[in-house]
Amino acid sequence: MKNIMTGTCSAYRKTTCALMWAAPVSLLLFRLWVAVDFWRAGVVKISDMQSTVSLFQYIYHVPLLPPVAAAYIGTAIELILPWFLGLGLVGRLTAAFLFVYNIIAVISYPALWPHGLWAGFWGSDFTDHKVWGLMLLAIVFFGPGKLSLDHLLQKWVLPRFGCAPAKGTAAG
Repeated sequence: MKNIMTGTCSAYRKTTCALMWAAPVSLLLFRLWVAVDFWRAGVVKISDMQSTVSLFQYIYHVPLLPPVAAAYIGTAIELILPWFLGLGLVGRLTAAFLFVYNIIAVISYPALWPHGLWAGFWGSDFTDHKVWGLMLLAIVFFGPGKLSLDHLLQKWVLPRFGCAPAKGTAAG
């Protein structure tokens, strides 16, 4: 019995170590997946700003902002921040900002939740937004990973200026 447990623990440890390479790759794929989707939305918006402004005036109900300002700010966010996210620059802050932006997008467009916001949250409404939100949360919690500019800055640039990462934090 002891040999079975030892063998199982050893196999588990080896498998876990062998899969460690997947964490940075998965975080990179999360970043790129969300960045491309947000950037494409920004490209569509900027390709016809008159229609975008009309959408924000009559369809989207962004809280606290006038529709024209919301249209231009939303377009700028969707064209600029995906680059930061994709490159992993200021990764956690960018992911947190886009996470909130994603929530605002869902709330602002009631057509995404025809069964009601709460029912849609637990049901099959706005599935893309839920997937993006989970990917963004993973980046917020785990950082952008070792395949990011943040990691390069923390490892090579910041220590030269005496700005080493705090103890207990991952460099990615």
